[in-house]
Amino acid sequence: MTSDKNDGDVLDRSLAADGVRRIEWAAREMPVVNQIRERFAREKPLNGIKVSACLHVTTETANLMLALRDGGAQVALCASNPLSTQDDVAAALVTEYGVPTFAIKGEDRDTYYKHLQSSLNNKPNLTMDDGADIVALVHTERTDALETIVGGTEETTTGVIRLQSLAADGKLRYPIVAVNDADTKHFFDNRYGTGQSTLDGITRATNVLWAGKKVVIAGYGWCGRGVALRARGMGAHTIVTEVDPIRALEAAMDGHLVMSMAEAAEIGDIFITVTGGMNAVGREHLEAMKSGAIVANSGHFNVEIDIPAMEELADGKQTVRPFVDEYLMGDGRKLYLLGEGRLINLAAAEGHPSAVMDMSFANQALNAEYLVETAHTLEPDVYPVPKDIDEEVGRLKLEAMGIKIDTLTAEQEKYLASWDVGT
Repeated sequence: MTSDKNDGDVLDRSLAADGVRRIEWAAREMPVVNQIRERFAREKPLNGIKVSACLHVTTETANLMLALRDGGAQVALCASNPLSTQDDVAAALVTEYGVPTFAIKGEDRDTYYKHLQSSLNNKPNLTMDDGADIVALVHTERTDALETIVGGTEETTTGVIRLQSLAADGKLRYPIVAVNDADTKHFFDNRYGTGQSTLDGITRATNVLWAGKKVVIAGYGWCGRGVALRARGMGAHTIVTEVDPIRALEAAMDGHLVMSMAEAAEIGDIFITVTGGMNAVGREHLEAMKSGAIVANSGHFNVEIDIPAMEELADGKQTVRPFVDEYLMGDGRKLYLLGEGRLINLAAAEGHPSAVMDMSFANQALNAEYLVETAHTLEPDVYPVPKDIDEEVGRLKLEAMGIKIDTLTAEQEKYLASWDVGT
């Protein structure tokens, strides 16, 4: 059953009990968010603030929503991808935790955008985005929301790219913090989270043996680094394609084969796109792939694979396993597209492990607090996470892990700040 009430639109509210159990399980691996939630509950730094969040509706996101709620915020949540919602979590947020949630796994395009609209009916003061869809909507169809919005945050590389483009055109209407670019986000979430969860999603969808496979990773940003690292760790022969010469050089020196996608297309067994751009796997590459090749995307949008070309080249298509579509090419080859080309780690698995999302969502919570305090002093632009917030997240994570580090003495600090002490 579904619900279209103001408190949310979810698949089945009877799933809530399962959602609660999984949200509580995730919380065990999120000590930093838990600490922030406890402080927020005492201090109420977001009291009276309305937040419209467009994020993957997962157990980890639920724990972020609860921290914001306990900090005094009125939160409305919608999904940032049609296939990333965990329906039991959405049900639990609505029925057990009082967080209006608009998200159904597998929702069509119209429902997806209806849910974005519903979240904006919250009349937010802050937006919290993963891919910049809600910001794009605010700057086009829902400019009325700008009357109350003072700031926002962005979770992922693709969204930051879109926002920087909007700012460069002089059209961004309010300040947004690029949470994605925090060191405690991209060094860990993008690298270790994406690396592990991408292979998890592909394995769950296909049950493929990685050892011995030629795995082609399109893009060697932090996500690509993580995917390549984990694939090689599973025994795969890793091939990296890039457009950036410095990243390509780094991939080569990290021990991966580096070549053009045109070359890789002829020899790859599994193709994984993590570029943040479009058509990293294009028509010409699909035409060159050998029969049996598997194509998956772990970037935010499914445009990284030229799916329309895949459809045009195919004489037939059938679903052979959940999240695995077999395309019969006109020349008799069979290609396999996973998860409709959407984020495979969330479409076919559970997304990043809770322990790594702990830091990403700690950044989200602390930057929401920061914007409440400072947004009125900021011009519309894309801003980095303040260094003290980034370092605080790192400090809290180390503390939770029982790890102690050194601190500089007064003498050491003086030396580092001086210019006249040397040989």
